[in-house]
Amino acid sequence: MESKTLERYFFLGLLLATLIFAFFVFRPFWIVLVLGASFSIVFYPVYLWLKKGHLPNWLAAFLTLFFFIIVLCIPLFGIGTIVFNQSQNLYHTIISNGNTTPFLSAIGNKINQVMPAGVTFDINEKISGFISFLTSNIANIFSATISALFTFILLLLTIFYFLKDGEEWKKTMLKMSPLSANDDEKIIHRLTQTINGVIKGYLLIAFIQGTLMGIGLAIFHVPNPAIWGVVAGIAAIIPPLGTAVVSVPAIIFLFLTGHTGASLGLLVWSTLIVGMGDNVLTPFVVGHKIDVPPFLILFSVLGGIELLGPVGILIGPLTVSLLYTLTEIYQTEFK
Repeated sequence: MESKTLERYFFLGLLLATLIFAFFVFRPFWIVLVLGASFSIVFYPVYLWLKKGHLPNWLAAFLTLFFFIIVLCIPLFGIGTIVFNQSQNLYHTIISNGNTTPFLSAIGNKINQVMPAGVTFDINEKISGFISFLTSNIANIFSATISALFTFILLLLTIFYFLKDGEEWKKTMLKMSPLSANDDEKIIHRLTQTINGVIKGYLLIAFIQGTLMGIGLAIFHVPNPAIWGVVAGIAAIIPPLGTAVVSVPAIIFLFLTGHTGASLGLLVWSTLIVGMGDNVLTPFVVGHKIDVPPFLILFSVLGGIELLGPVGILIGPLTVSLLYTLTEIYQTEFK
């Protein structure tokens, strides 16, 4: 009897130590694993549709991954090409074109006219500091690009294996779970809804808002609208920022350069078209799918970003959704 007890405690201690060590081994890649599992859930219906054609698991997973690459990479490549071309034009305009100095000086003078007395804004100094920052950090930018490419490759592998073997892993986890099958399914269903709502909702909203902002900037002749449209799309993912990060400076730029009508037009476009789209789509798409009040979704996104960075956009709502599910299980099963 004592031998069995000692054996049990030794096994549990060994299991705990192994789990802790495995946690630290996988810790650098947990964001990739979470994103890979999340995207595999989003594209799982495509995998199931391919499986209906009696394809082997690996082939269905590979074709689903190929579809994911097409859906993700073609739009990003197209937008990236436009942004790159406009970035080159912007660079040549600033560096090579000699008439930019009067233009920048005019902007600086306009800004200084509205600044408080005794406060001077030197636009040339600000631009020189920004270029110096880019030059001194070019090595970091290059290494970050290589790291992002490597992470993207790992993400593709993660999605492939989650699609291919995810169902077997799910069955294994359900067998090990001490909860009832009904409770396990409830948790999985709620988390699946959350992942679909956050990824589809936020990505869709960010894409729509970035596209609308880019169109508006092009209509009212703001330079390099594709670049600022991408910036607006990224900012739209983060609730405290939103597309105002781009629209407000663009409106001020048009007003200070004498294009009063265009500045008013962009103000109306940003408020009615872009802003109302956010207010209507965000609670409907994200809040409806997650089945959590939009008020809590907002704070879960903000708290997740504050705690974990950009990936907190997904982890925050997942945590709140899991808490909701566990509360329901407690009320029905363990109260």
